[in-house]
Amino acid sequence: MNSAFPPVRSALKIKRPWGRLRDVLLIACGVGSAGLGLKGFLIPNHFIDGGVTGLSMLLSKSIGLPLALLILLINAPFFLAGYKLVARSFALKSLLAVLGLAVLLFTTEFPTITDDKLLTAVFGGFFLGAGIRLSIRGGCVLDGTEILALLVSKRTSLTIGDVILVINLVLFMGAAFLLGAEPAMYSVLTYLTASKTIDFIIHGIEEYTGVTIVSVHSVTIRQAILTQLGRAVTIYKGQRGFSGDEVDILYCVVTRLEVQRLKTLIAELDPTAFLIMHSINDTSGGMIKKRPLSH
Repeated sequence: MNSAFPPVRSALKIKRPWGRLRDVLLIACGVGSAGLGLKGFLIPNHFIDGGVTGLSMLLSKSIGLPLALLILLINAPFFLAGYKLVARSFALKSLLAVLGLAVLLFTTEFPTITDDKLLTAVFGGFFLGAGIRLSIRGGCVLDGTEILALLVSKRTSLTIGDVILVINLVLFMGAAFLLGAEPAMYSVLTYLTASKTIDFIIHGIEEYTGVTIVSVHSVTIRQAILTQLGRAVTIYKGQRGFSGDEVDILYCVVTRLEVQRLKTLIAELDPTAFLIMHSINDTSGGMIKKRPLSH
């Protein structure tokens, strides 16, 4: 038997407990952040968010049932669907996270941080969006809207994004009818802030960009990327469509802060090089972090 296997198994056993602890910490921070956004900003100022959370808030104001109970009840069917569509661990984590949020909302009093409507919309959306995204990083969701959108998209020609847009459009129209136009417009601002916060926590400063480079000077460019940027490069063997000449196609992944530096470097070595750039939501494995630069 290959002696390399036992250390690999040992490494996996060491990493798994840390991975579980990290998930628990992320979910706990997410629940706390969402609770602060709701009870510290949105609820006292009669604002709502989008999705299942916003629907629960709107129903709570309309029929008088506790928000904590509505969030748990309305999300429950979607988590059952998530059990079938995604994974058992995902559904269980999501149920426990929403149960934790419900308990937090029911038992904990948060001070009203501000009465300013603009600050409420911006910071309420920020803390709520941060809570949702931290929970997703921990392997669960605090809002079943995306699960509902996945179910609907499987049975219709609509995309997940289309379904979420329609759900929120109907929700904010209902908010305008029940709460008035001004609170509804501030609620839209809250939703947009939460969405941008989610995007920032996903990507942040380390948002990656994939760059494909086609150049006759591929060897020189590859060496420059390795030595001057400290980034790894993958080489594809290609062929030019017009001339039929073989060419090495380079592919590398950089952060968005390094894109301009990479473009400048390539322009100095080959002004005629052809570049294709696209955003990357996430990366895993490989040599993503910078390697030490050679001197």
